[in-house]
Amino acid sequence: MTLSDFPISRQWPAQHPERLQLYSLPTPNGVKVSIMLEEIGLPYEAHRIDFEKQDQLSPAFLSLNPNNKIPAIVDPAGPGGQPLALFESGAILWYLAEKTGHLIPADPAARYETLQWLMFQMSGIGPMFGQVGFFHKFAGKDFEDKRPRDRYVAESRRLLGVLNQRLEGRAWVMGSDYTIADIAIFPWVRNLLGFYAAGDLVGIGDFAHVQRALQAFVERPAVSRGLLVPAAQP
Repeated sequence: MTLSDFPISRQWPAQHPERLQLYSLPTPNGVKVSIMLEEIGLPYEAHRIDFEKQDQLSPAFLSLNPNNKIPAIVDPAGPGGQPLALFESGAILWYLAEKTGHLIPADPAARYETLQWLMFQMSGIGPMFGQVGFFHKFAGKDFEDKRPRDRYVAESRRLLGVLNQRLEGRAWVMGSDYTIADIAIFPWVRNLLGFYAAGDLVGIGDFAHVQRALQAFVERPAVSRGLLVPAAQP
């Protein structure tokens, strides 16, 4: 099996079929993978999945991810030298870390602890911050009943408190080592404060350690590059 056997490669042809193919948008979940790829220096080719054109609902994209979400990848050099298709940003981060031996501890106990914090983002921070964004920035702001918004704000504050406590005395989630846990978490924190403009709503001033680590995260050169992938089309 080769890359050309995947239907998605016919709608988004590869210019470099020997490279990992990324199908994404620069959203919090999408940039997790582009940042990871920039951090580890693995050659890749990015394809923009345009939601305004409903690319995510096309048969070609659904053949790669039946859940019609970005990001997704096809690695032509997967396990055993065979192509591997993956969706779900957390699974992709885990795979890339295992594939390259980067940004995940070698020690088994620390490895599982890192995965624990990756799941913390996937199950808590992502869904809850996304709900805050809906109720604060998008259609939810027109609802007279503010109880749904306030519920998600309260849970987001609780999660920020957990993260803030974890970062006290630590440079990163796992201590001095930057890992896939940080790559998963901080794009969502950045989005909550930036795109969603919900910093005051969640009282971000109460979480100094989170703010300090977020600043260190966005100052990383690979993060700066990854946040712009895939580039906007002219």
